[in-house]
Amino acid sequence: MTATDQPATAHDSPASAHPDRDSSTQDSPTHDFPTPDPQLGLSLAEVNQRRELGLTNTAPPSPVRTFGEIFKANVLTPVNAIMLSLFVLILVAWAPGDALFVGVVISNSVIGIAQEVRAKRELEKLAILNAPQAVVVRDSELQEIDVADIVAGEVLDLAAGRQIVVDGEVLSEIGLEVDESLLTGESDPVDKPAGEQVMSGSFVSAGSGRIVATRIGAESYASTLSEQARRFTLVNSELRDGIDWILRVLVWLVPPASALLLWALLGTDSGWQEALRSSVGAAVAMVPDGLVLLTSLAFVAGVIVLARRKALAKELATVELLAHVDVLCLDKTGTITTGDISFGAIDTLQSEAAYAEAALGAFAAADPNPNPTLAAVKSAFEAPQGWTVAHQEPFSSAKKWAAVEFDQRGVFYLGAPEILLATTGDSSGSESDDTLNSLAELRAEAASKTAEHAAAGSRVLALCQADGSLTSEDLPPGLKPVALVLLVDTIRPNANEILDYFYRQGVTLKVISGDNVATVSAVAQRAGIPDGHKAIDARELPEDNEALADTLEDIAVFGRVTPHQKRAMVAALQSRGHTVAMTGDGVNDVLALKDSDIGIAMGSGSEASRSVAQIVLLDNSFATLPRVLTEGRKVINNIERVANLFVSKAVYAVLITATIGLMSLWISDLDFPFLPRHLTLIGTFSIGLPGLLLALAPSESLVRPGFLWRVLKFSLPAGIIAATGTLIAYEFARQADDATLGEARTVAVMTLLGLGLFILLMTARPLKAWKILLVIGMVALYALVAFVDFASDYFEIYLPPAWLWIPSLGAIAIGGALISTWAYVALPILQPVQQLQRHSPSASP
Repeated sequence: MTATDQPATAHDSPASAHPDRDSSTQDSPTHDFPTPDPQLGLSLAEVNQRRELGLTNTAPPSPVRTFGEIFKANVLTPVNAIMLSLFVLILVAWAPGDALFVGVVISNSVIGIAQEVRAKRELEKLAILNAPQAVVVRDSELQEIDVADIVAGEVLDLAAGRQIVVDGEVLSEIGLEVDESLLTGESDPVDKPAGEQVMSGSFVSAGSGRIVATRIGAESYASTLSEQARRFTLVNSELRDGIDWILRVLVWLVPPASALLLWALLGTDSGWQEALRSSVGAAVAMVPDGLVLLTSLAFVAGVIVLARRKALAKELATVELLAHVDVLCLDKTGTITTGDISFGAIDTLQSEAAYAEAALGAFAAADPNPNPTLAAVKSAFEAPQGWTVAHQEPFSSAKKWAAVEFDQRGVFYLGAPEILLATTGDSSGSESDDTLNSLAELRAEAASKTAEHAAAGSRVLALCQADGSLTSEDLPPGLKPVALVLLVDTIRPNANEILDYFYRQGVTLKVISGDNVATVSAVAQRAGIPDGHKAIDARELPEDNEALADTLEDIAVFGRVTPHQKRAMVAALQSRGHTVAMTGDGVNDVLALKDSDIGIAMGSGSEASRSVAQIVLLDNSFATLPRVLTEGRKVINNIERVANLFVSKAVYAVLITATIGLMSLWISDLDFPFLPRHLTLIGTFSIGLPGLLLALAPSESLVRPGFLWRVLKFSLPAGIIAATGTLIAYEFARQADDATLGEARTVAVMTLLGLGLFILLMTARPLKAWKILLVIGMVALYALVAFVDFASDYFEIYLPPAWLWIPSLGAIAIGGALISTWAYVALPILQPVQQLQRHSPSASP
């Protein structure tokens, strides 16, 4: 499997596929059935009849890898092709004992297939839990069914946050607004009156309604996207791009270097078989055979670890992006708090408590699909008799209020106090100055009480009344405050500990909420957000992107944020080079989740938020987030370590091959210092086995950009030092009168293995006891090979005269000192220092 062949899920790009398609001008439906009554829906007999006709919502095959494609992707790879070609050449040279390296082909393929199949199964299990459900009307009753069970002509019930899973026509609605941004790129919601068409792939941003399914299955809009839009795509991956670059360079270097060596050795007295054998050995060393395997293994292992914690990562590269996150934007409700909103109290304002309670009960009962806030109100007050709904305007995150007009009772508004209490003037134009002054005093009293309640951490809603009719989406002047509704949010028990973890890991926390800024700030401080007292009302935020970015650098808590502002805030943070993760669970979070580098949705959140997020926390556990970050950092840090090992190996192999090839032009009796089995032994003990452990080891270090540059800065000098030390030690041994070719080659093996283990130690920093024991274990395994007759005979390890150990150990000591100096002294000087802007612990609440 190549780095570019890593498994991924499909990212559909509807906007790019049909950007000009208008939802209101779709073709007529394929299946012509009578339009059902939106209150009755289909009968069971009608549903069964359409199932028998095959008119079900069967989606086309999902553009994810099949088992056959997984097999091909892991077997038919450039690395495997090169290694198998070298295997054939070894057989031609009649040296099957040197074909150990072909085991890499088998292990790469078997492990790659097994891990990807395992990840596929784990993700498929979680995908079922994350799949959207449809609410349909059958025999006058609402039923929640799997999307695949929808039949043609089905009546679907829509509510805010629900994803529209089939194409349809609106039959009835109450303030229905649909967000088509995932299809058209336009972020403004679209009003959908009766008779309008809606497209699958969009979602309800406000209001409710019922539609009849006109296109289902493969005929729906989301399913007819072009193959271009449905192909496998991967998010940008610095890691994958860097490894691909390394592979491309080596593919160009290996053939000419190997050909030069073969041509030079053919001119010696060793014979063509020995020349071919040595050239194959050099080529094997230059191919980073395990790099792609261990990279994929680390990615897949990360995804599986997250899956076991009920965190669904939709792409492998998502795990990598997690490592770069340095700003985490948190939605208060459902993230810092449990998301369970309960009624607290009612604070009346010059109104009888019974009147305010009746108004709230009627208001809540008017919405057939109340959001969690209105549901909390509904649970506290019964619907009174005699309150007849004439018209209503559903809640919208952009407006921050909802309204209901009752016959002969006027219009009642429920929403953010800062918005509703800000209206001024006289609604009718006939009030006296005394009345207006009294109204202004009432609003001032309501505002003062709102500030007190918000400072105490309560969510506050204002209930206001206006005479007349609900004829506009704008607020009328002169709203009369009736009461304040206090709601209670519960902070998650482990919120302080989790947020402190992010703070210690250098992740900047921003709380972005649609609630009152004082409420949000109070909750943030109770949860332990650093600088939680630095808060601002989003209505005061500048519109200029640069000015907004400056504000975001200084402020930690933002209240009364609209969906468009959340999106702008993510863009402003990204413009300053930050990698932004965004958490959210509501329809108001969708735009920001979609535009952030990593969108994280709660499993209990809206279908819309889950559909656009890269990670879904299916168990709604905020405690999973630290493990999500840790897993991302572990993956990229460990892959960088593994890449350092393999690139260093490729560098010293290329240099040794080129040097021996050129020297052979003048020295006729110069033999290559290694047999293929020698290089397999060195690679196994200095890279393969320890690399496998390093790829899966814990690592929480902050990840910086510049993966490829860091790898090259370490690997090029380390490889040059290893090659130089090995060639010098080999030349000493080759010139010795009392040393055979086999003994001289053993000196080269010992020297290169020793320097390789020094590279391993520097790559494994920070050094811990188990890492040092790992290196000692590799030395012990080599000693076992060298001193056990069967093993030493097979690997052709012949212990040299005692004095020849001196140049070998000297080269290891000097080369190791140079590699260590480069790692500990030179690299920190070359690496730009990144200062993490942190506050002292004493400043933290």
